[in-house]
Amino acid sequence: MAVTIKQMSLIVATLGVVSFVLGVVAENKKYPTDPSVALGYLSTAFLLACIVAGYLSLFYPYKGKSVPQSVLFRSTSFLVFFNIALFTGGLAATLLLWPTITEQLHLSRNIHKNLETTCPTAKTGLLGGGAFVSLDSALFWLVALMLADNAREDYFDDLTTNGKGLDKAAYDEAEHLKGSA
Repeated sequence: MAVTIKQMSLIVATLGVVSFVLGVVAENKKYPTDPSVALGYLSTAFLLACIVAGYLSLFYPYKGKSVPQSVLFRSTSFLVFFNIALFTGGLAATLLLWPTITEQLHLSRNIHKNLETTCPTAKTGLLGGGAFVSLDSALFWLVALMLADNAREDYFDDLTTNGKGLDKAAYDEAEHLKGSA
């Protein structure tokens, strides 16, 4: 069964939303006994899966028909949203990994005998901010996918029509009739 654009958009959106939810929960659970480190890493993993799925969805040959990348990047809107999606994905990964790794270091180097006492935690707000940027990244990948779909349709329409807007097969048939009359 071939993958459709609709299915890829659902995959990208689902991965982005899961990354967002895990990041927000990790931000709210930053205590020594809570699993904020595991949730932070899971959020990052889902973000990376979202980025990979978003990137691959743009260039996947739907219905067995591939489009040259130069055709997609000819569209200014696609180029802008593609670059924004890449940038926000990298920013989200940074904002998710930085406090997660810091929190892991704080917990692994804890010298307190009593885990119920206060200990240093990673910067407040970075995981939550990373979660929101992760969701933004998924949305930008979806916009880029819609723009890529439009570029694909335009490309295949241009292949079947000539500059006059006629169907190429009908145009060739009309040329054949002109020569015989």
